[in-house]
Amino acid sequence: MCAANKVYDHHDHKPSLIGSVLRNKCSRCRRGNLYKYSNPYRLKHFMEMYDKCPVCGQQFEIEVGFFYGTGFVSYALSVALCVATFVAWKVLIGMSLHDNRVFWWMGINGVLLVLMQPLLMRLSRTIWLYFFVWYDPNWIEEAKTPERTNLSLKNDW
Repeated sequence: MCAANKVYDHHDHKPSLIGSVLRNKCSRCRRGNLYKYSNPYRLKHFMEMYDKCPVCGQQFEIEVGFFYGTGFVSYALSVALCVATFVAWKVLIGMSLHDNRVFWWMGINGVLLVLMQPLLMRLSRTIWLYFFVWYDPNWIEEAKTPERTNLSLKNDW
């Protein structure tokens, strides 16, 4: 059977957790996009999210101020990136107190953090959502609106 003739069934497989997080997919169905624009370096619009998943209808902002907790996740990702660059620098170039290699690492690490910030911010929102909304194998049914949603307070912070 040719792959082009196969009819896609939403229940034929469960998308991987890591792949779905890295591609910024909905945590409930792991198929719909979280962000309106796929390019994270389109700086005017890089954090614009859909209100609901375009595939399964899961509401993304569960309550007012839901994404405030992403600061903790973003901090952890930034620290992990700094540790990874430090280990890579130490293994590949080396560290010494007798020259300025540590200052070169600090400068390059700072530039790398600034350049990676849009990706880290998006990834931290995705990870935060995955903490609270888990994969639902019956996602094809309509998603329920959380009882704590108050639409009159939306974007009022």
